Amino acid sequence: MAGKSNKSGGDYLAKRSGVTKSRATLPQISNILIVEDETFDADRLKATLHLMFGYEIEIRRAATLGRALDEVIAQTPEIIFLDDVLKPSDNAAQTLPFLRRAGYEGPVVVVSGQVTRRRKSVLIEAGASDVIHKDEVDSVRVAEALHRVFDETPDKA
Repeated sequence: MAGKSNKSGGDYLAKRSGVTKSRATLPQISNILIVEDETFDADRLKATLHLMFGYEIEIRRAATLGRALDEVIAQTPEIIFLDDVLKPSDNAAQTLPFLRRAGYEGPVVVVSGQVTRRRKSVLIEAGASDVIHKDEVDSVRVAEALHRVFDETPDKA
């Protein structure tokens, strides 16, 4: 058992090291919006992003769809992390079109506690750039999502 733990820990550390190296290939991100109604989950994602990018980036949070729309209109973020289920009854598939109508054209990474192939397909069809599981919000998984999003996004130049 100990060997398996060490291997898993070693694999994780190797991925973390790879994340640090690969961060240099990501575009410079300075403005992120987290749309999350649970404070614990929002703080966890915010801490992960600060760990990855430092404290000089601006990370705003909206706990409701209305507040998210206000934030997008006030200052367009470079990327949005969107909770799949916002209380009382909004879900990301319903929320994404509102963000687009508010003028947001950038990438949206949906953070969901219910990532199945079917759910991911529904969210991608609704306009999500990527979907990650809520339990996997760490620097490795977030960096992988950012690479998928920004490596597939065509240059606007």
